Amino acid sequence: MDLSVIIVSYNVSEYLYKCLISVQKASEKIDCEIFVVDNNSIDNSGEMVRSEFPSVKLILNTVNKGFSAANNQAIIQSTGQYVLLLNPDTIVEEDAFSKCIVFMKNHPDAGALGVRMVNGEGRYLPESKRGLPTPAASFFKIFGFSFLFPRSKLFNSYYLSHIDCNETSITEVIAGAFMFIRREALQKAGLPDEDFFMYGEDIDLSYRILRAGFHNYYFPEVQIIHFKGKSTDRNNYNDIFDFYNAMRIYSGKRQKEKFSLLYFLIIPAIYFREVFSILNRFFRITFLW
Repeated sequence: MDLSVIIVSYNVSEYLYKCLISVQKASEKIDCEIFVVDNNSIDNSGEMVRSEFPSVKLILNTVNKGFSAANNQAIIQSTGQYVLLLNPDTIVEEDAFSKCIVFMKNHPDAGALGVRMVNGEGRYLPESKRGLPTPAASFFKIFGFSFLFPRSKLFNSYYLSHIDCNETSITEVIAGAFMFIRREALQKAGLPDEDFFMYGEDIDLSYRILRAGFHNYYFPEVQIIHFKGKSTDRNNYNDIFDFYNAMRIYSGKRQKEKFSLLYFLIIPAIYFREVFSILNRFFRITFLW
């Protein structure tokens, strides 16, 4: 088996349908298995997959297990030489998988690769290539230095904006929306950490793949559409908490590995941004809606 495509879905039946159409087209000429893990959706996602895509391996959860745990359910069952973790709110090109497989075969040092992502309007998404959220990178991002100096290698090491978005390059973090992983790298690095319910698991897994001795690559010759935010609602209070809690979990794990005073400064900064996001959400609901 060449490739195992794993899609975790939660209440996005319409987007999941479009995603699976594109995935089936992209997998026609390769030996591929497709998993959908549904996290107890209340729409008709499970029924839709069962009726419209009978060849898809469907796992129906009775509770929302979170992104990492749901992915792990399918990873354990999968057999592909490569594993693709794919968001349901994406559309892939017909040659996306074959191009990624060729790239991985030509780069045996590659543990994982990410691709160029654009939103529904065709606008490039900067999270397509990222650096690790080191204390300095996190500080500059949280306090807006990366926004003020978008081309600075020093202040924007998180989004790597000094690297051309059309240039294939070694990167550090692969976005979970399209994370194409060599199984050997996954076996050495370990499965996605289930401490992360939503968000942050891609950063943590990317870090562990690097620690396992592989490189991560940004490969813009493949482009996908990512209808960002459709599989989650960043403006929802619970979703805001999940996002910033993931940042705290990741920072806590790295601080235990390597003592740094800056890590102690980052945690209060994360709380500050979380409170700011909650207040922003509150005022938007109260005064603008």
